[in-house]
Amino acid sequence: MAQANIIDTKLRLVFETGLDLQGKPIHKSKTYSSVKQSATADQLFAVGQAVAALSNYPLVALNRNDSFDIVG
Repeated sequence: MAQANIIDTKLRLVFETGLDLQGKPIHKSKTYSSVKQSATADQLFAVGQAVAALSNYPLVALNRNDSFDIVG
């Protein structure tokens, strides 16, 4: 039976930095690597909010990206 082993976790913060000529929002993101794999959603949310408070732009999304190795 195959198993998925987590190898990396990243936290991505997405900010709205303005509007384009059509009035659509422009998004820019910042990714933080080497996030502790055991971090809970609440912990990541708290860290994301704290980091976003240092930005001049509003935070529009927080994403957790896990990478896995699939082994048989």
